[in-house]
Amino acid sequence: MRIGELAERAGTSARTLRYYEQHGLLRARRASNGYRDYDEVDLRLVREIRSLLDIGFNLEETRPFVECLRSGRRSGAECPASIEVLGRKLA
Repeated sequence: MRIGELAERAGTSARTLRYYEQHGLLRARRASNGYRDYDEVDLRLVREIRSLLDIGFNLEETRPFVECLRSGRRSGAECPASIEVLGRKLA
């Protein structure tokens, strides 16, 4: 899917998605025409980032959750690094 569709489905803007990409949280593939190309995994990552931001995490604190999901886990909170961030936030 292209950036506009991802933005719409995730409830955000294309600008925000490009911002996530600049910070290494989202990795766009490029189609032969140069357009960014995303899939359902990217939608899941963006939704995870948005959820975490909505409850008070900063952008950098979302990184372990995104990496955990990218590794194939069902939840972003299953990896040691994300559990550590959760513990710090709760403290």
